[in-house]
Amino acid sequence: MPYLSKIALNPRRRAAVSLLANPHKLHAAVLGGLAVQPVTERVLWRLENSTPHRAEILVLTENRPSWQHLVEQAGWPDADGAEPLIADYSPLLQRLTRGREFAFRLTANPVQTVQRPDKPSEQQTQRLKALVGTHEKRRGFRVAHRTTAQQLAWLLARAERHGFTIPAARTGPAINLEPSAPDGPTAEPAPAVSLIARETLRFAKSSNGPRITLSSATFQGRLRVTDPEALRAALLGGIGPSKGYGQGLLTLAPLPPEAPHA
Repeated sequence: MPYLSKIALNPRRRAAVSLLANPHKLHAAVLGGLAVQPVTERVLWRLENSTPHRAEILVLTENRPSWQHLVEQAGWPDADGAEPLIADYSPLLQRLTRGREFAFRLTANPVQTVQRPDKPSEQQTQRLKALVGTHEKRRGFRVAHRTTAQQLAWLLARAERHGFTIPAARTGPAINLEPSAPDGPTAEPAPAVSLIARETLRFAKSSNGPRITLSSATFQGRLRVTDPEALRAALLGGIGPSKGYGQGLLTLAPLPPEAPHA
């Protein structure tokens, strides 16, 4: 039975500062909330809100967790409003039916695979040098999509395989400024999704380990269910790479009621 948790951390405590600055450390702390060790189940998480006064983490687990260690080390022990929230995720999964629409949020690491990066990182440069003169088949390199347009296109290209579409926004069409026909630009409906946050994360797994850099993008909008089973798999398994670093968790919520027409 899957569970969705929300844990509040106190960013003014030293332990919380350390966890929030390093996704590798935060992932290890999240795994510490499960009784069966070593953890073999898929655990998804994301930093939902982070301000100087409060940080909130969403975590999806297959088994019921305990977050007492995080509260004691980096939260507000015994304070009102500091107790973690843990909810059974099954009712939401059962409400997925074809054609139903939900509000959604997704924090992901949009990437593409290329044979040779234009600006290889230190690790990629070392890998390229190691392949010189060998006959080893070269694996592609993951390269981040960095522009808003690229990141939105990445999500739209993956929607169908994950059991949903993103319908047109209700506020009117977006104008495509790139001529697509001899007659000039065409107006196409804008999808009901926006990028609400973009961030480049840089951290190391250990004090003397290599630096890890990944681009994170948070999408928010409206989706329509096309394949309930595929969408359930995406909710439980995540979307895109770098899931251990707080990427890939897709969450749904009921759509707010529409405002009455004037």
